[in-house]
Amino acid sequence: MAERRQLLGLSYRLLGSLADAEDVVQETYARWYAMSPQRQAAIDNPGAWLTRVSGRICLDLLGSARARRESYVGEWIPEPLPDRTEWIGGRPGGAAADPADRVTLDESITMAFLVVLEAMTPAERVAFVLHDVFRYPFAEVAEVVGRSPAACRQLASSARRRVRASRGPATPAVQQADVVRNFKQAWEAKDVDALIGLLDPDATATGDGGGLVNAALRPVAGGERIARGLIEVIDRPVSPVTLLERTVNGRPGLVARQDGVTVSVFAFGVAAGRITDIWAVRNPEKLRPWRAA
Repeated sequence: MAERRQLLGLSYRLLGSLADAEDVVQETYARWYAMSPQRQAAIDNPGAWLTRVSGRICLDLLGSARARRESYVGEWIPEPLPDRTEWIGGRPGGAAADPADRVTLDESITMAFLVVLEAMTPAERVAFVLHDVFRYPFAEVAEVVGRSPAACRQLASSARRRVRASRGPATPAVQQADVVRNFKQAWEAKDVDALIGLLDPDATATGDGGGLVNAALRPVAGGERIARGLIEVIDRPVSPVTLLERTVNGRPGLVARQDGVTVSVFAFGVAAGRITDIWAVRNPEKLRPWRAA
């Protein structure tokens, strides 16, 4: 069970879904306990065995997930991950969740990073995450992917180029928090000019409702279009919307609540003091951890 945290972190990065990651970990343990004590004892490194099995299960799931996401209504965004103190058994200001039930929050867990991973092939994604994030040698990565170590090296290299091409100058978390806070205040004040000033002219806003709630079927491009759309969104509800500053996938974000229920989670990409990307998740299925928090 000491491996649970790593297995959950690996599976979440590979699948972009906390619920699917938990299923993978349970299936991995089921396969371990299905073996006889003699077979278990013959495994020199149980942690490595569990990681290989989780990786293989994820690789299989990624193929079917891609087909499901192609038929998904609207844009598909990775499931947003609450702050450590707010998810699976933890409450803000209260007792934290069991460390075994947390995913380590670092650069490889940000929404921007996960969105880039979504553009990779399943083999690229698995090879890159295992090697570059979890530091597994290519000989072991090859056992998971089912290709030669040299082929896995090429897969990871290709994935690395995608990540580098998508990255702009790094924005310190404190500066990003200031930008998001100013964005929140401008949105609450319905100050369209202030919103336009905070948004990059080429910013993109992507919404994920999964066909379950109203959400834009395609990303909205352009800072001014996004700003005016945000004003329409906050004017629309019958009951008032409360915006809360929260950590989303390790970065400053916002949570929208109506009648005490989380209805949207917003993650942001920030560069040069302006918001370049907004990822808004409204699919109720993806917001379950936030509603339980």
